[in-house]
Amino acid sequence: MPDSPAALLDFAHEIVDETDRIALGHFAGELTITAKHDRTLVTQADTEVETRLRERIAAEFPHHGLLGEEFGMEPGDGETRWIIDPIDGTHNFVRGIPIWATLLAVERGGELVAALVSAPALGQRWTAVRGRGAGVRHEQREQAIQVSQVTSLGEAQIVFGTLRSIDAAGHGAGLRRVLDHAWRDRGFGDFWGYMLVAQGSAEAMIEVGPTLWDLAAPALIVAEAGGRMTNLEGELGYSGPTSLASNGQLHGELVALLREAQAGPPA
Repeated sequence: MPDSPAALLDFAHEIVDETDRIALGHFAGELTITAKHDRTLVTQADTEVETRLRERIAAEFPHHGLLGEEFGMEPGDGETRWIIDPIDGTHNFVRGIPIWATLLAVERGGELVAALVSAPALGQRWTAVRGRGAGVRHEQREQAIQVSQVTSLGEAQIVFGTLRSIDAAGHGAGLRRVLDHAWRDRGFGDFWGYMLVAQGSAEAMIEVGPTLWDLAAPALIVAEAGGRMTNLEGELGYSGPTSLASNGQLHGELVALLREAQAGPPA
């Protein structure tokens, strides 16, 4: 099979069609739930989905590397690597909340080139190929997506991950400073907040605690939709452990507000 970024995205659609059926079968049925050392949860859906993805990728592209949340890294012997989060939003999954997704991203030479976020319980799938824009599929209809053009924080909707983690990392005051200036705020965590930014439904997503497999696919989708992703200090990257995604218009202002609060009041 060809391995251009567009061809890799086509293949990602094919294999995620399979794993969406696996995940939905578990979502509607009984679950075996265990806790990891960090107290996050894992189910048989996480492990079965990642296993199937790894098997299909390895069979089709044996030289590609793999990095997944549940089974770690297989380096491969080329410059291409797949980054896998089998079920992003596992805690939603186990509580019957349909906001969860499978995340796939492809890096080539250290640069993200293709990404897919599939949320089958919502009936939506977001994608991007570097240099070709981002899109969403809903009920078999495909459309391009773009971030919003809101330029005033007073007109912006801000979404964020868990407040407890943000407070524990010392960014609670910064988040509250941002929200005090914003039009509206909601706690939409995990992949969902980033997709809301990418499709223009929110202006920024603020999160503490995400990892590379949480952020790689959303990072390319946000970027190809015209937005920007950095850490909370404004440094480019998508490896965590903090993340700020925005429509780009408000990014500098958001970083400044977060930094001011982190520095504390003037002496």
